[in-house]
Amino acid sequence: MAPAGRFEEEPAVDHRRPIDRRASLGLVSVTFMRGAAANLSMLKKLRTMLVLLLIQVIALGAFADPQRPGMPRAQKHESRHEIDQLEEVWRGAMLKGDVAALDALLADDYMGITASGTLQSKEQTLAFVRSGRVHFKTLEFSDRKVRFYGMTALVTSQADVTATNAEGDVSGSFRYIRVYVRDARGVWKIVSFEASRIRESGEHR
Repeated sequence: MAPAGRFEEEPAVDHRRPIDRRASLGLVSVTFMRGAAANLSMLKKLRTMLVLLLIQVIALGAFADPQRPGMPRAQKHESRHEIDQLEEVWRGAMLKGDVAALDALLADDYMGITASGTLQSKEQTLAFVRSGRVHFKTLEFSDRKVRFYGMTALVTSQADVTATNAEGDVSGSFRYIRVYVRDARGVWKIVSFEASRIRESGEHR
């Protein structure tokens, strides 16, 4: 299945706009919000494309030829092992600021949505990591679930982050979904990512 199409370059950052420093980590990005109207439009487009992608992969599983068996258990186990390893590669890349490792993981048309609602292309994600604006002290995963739909793998997990930036502590717990697609060479690539901050009871949005 072909990944979603590329997006146009985002508008320039407005440094006068305040940000919610606690909610802006997004596991990958601590950036200022773009122009409200343009950013909202881009978010709607990406969310629509993600919904369509999920519908397509689920439909492929629901309407598969009943004469064809599902993924063999051994193959499924191997694929799950591959995804688990790639999640650890991603974790290591964020902790060490390893741009080369992250570059190899992300598809060219990768698009992510951070916990602050900011869109990030592959180039923007790599630039963020390269800048070293956020220092990750710990990054722990838990409650990971992996589902396969043909050549697509959907990963949901919790990430507990201890990190700081120039303004102070930006630690927190996040739920995220990451979408992998196996390319023509049989290599898993990350095509999409979205994170949401887990808020404690009574915490303001």
